[in-house]
Amino acid sequence: MVSEGILLGMGNPLLDISAVVDEDFLNKYDVKLNNAILAEEKHLPMYEELASKDNADYIAGGATQNTIRVAQWMLQFPGATSYMGCIGQDKFGNEMKKNVKAAGVNAHYYEDETAATGTCAVCVVGGERSLIANLSAANCYKSEHLKRPENWKLVEKAKYIYIAGFFLTVSPESIHLVAEHAALTNKARILVFMMNLSAPFICEFFRDAQEKAMLYVDYIFGNETEARTFSRVHGWKTEDVEEIALKISALPKASGTHERITVITQGSDPVVVAKDGKVRLFPVILLPKEKLVDTNGAGDAFVGGFLSQLVQEKSIDDCIRAGCYTANVIIQRSGCSCPDKPEFN
Repeated sequence: MVSEGILLGMGNPLLDISAVVDEDFLNKYDVKLNNAILAEEKHLPMYEELASKDNADYIAGGATQNTIRVAQWMLQFPGATSYMGCIGQDKFGNEMKKNVKAAGVNAHYYEDETAATGTCAVCVVGGERSLIANLSAANCYKSEHLKRPENWKLVEKAKYIYIAGFFLTVSPESIHLVAEHAALTNKARILVFMMNLSAPFICEFFRDAQEKAMLYVDYIFGNETEARTFSRVHGWKTEDVEEIALKISALPKASGTHERITVITQGSDPVVVAKDGKVRLFPVILLPKEKLVDTNGAGDAFVGGFLSQLVQEKSIDDCIRAGCYTANVIIQRSGCSCPDKPEFN
């Protein structure tokens, strides 16, 4: 069932600079644990300070790119996945291209001549992480790149398209182009369009763009914090994740070809899936605390595992099982990195 280019991702490619820090470091830069934000001027010195640490790691990251890399790793089919985003013409951009090619992903980057490749500070404290993204070149993606024939072919070839909510801050017009294509294409063949809530600030400050995109979303992913923020912003007056998942699934939809399925992770608590007006709970793989290395990329990895089975038309049960497996693998490693081969049946 797997074919070349079956899964396409679009997002903000970032080079992760990951290091173990202490709470004093977080306080110094006014960073909260287990959060994801965009860098402000006060955060900019953080990147150099992180890079100077002996334990600093560099990993090709960005939410969507992480998910696509993990899905590719699970599929073990060269070129099954494609990816688009913007990088700079610099050494970090070259490192990104090399790493993604080695992962088997067919990346079509837009290369900006003036901006540096985006970076993400990954501050790890006791296995938990906070992300501070300096988008830089990632913020320069233009829909004109998407419209180029060689790139639009990736859209036309794909049967599944995944975009993290972070891309709403960069190119909502690109998201709308792809989403409308998915809705129109569904009249002729199946094309599944998927997004992620991604972070509380997306739900709060990019609500209009998020709602416009949500009209087309067949699968929406997120975690419990994002779901509760989404509920508050929409005036639902509930913090019950199961109820919120049902409400999100029931939001208006442009295409009636697919129902919307909502998938909400809750850390070590069960995964919530809202489908057909009903909620199911799926237990995760529990990990002893002493084996926890880094939660960075756990949510991205979960979605990557989920999508690796979805593109093979497997059941929701199998998709969740794969997602839990990949998340469990990732949190036992530094950053969103994968072993040579998956051990998943």
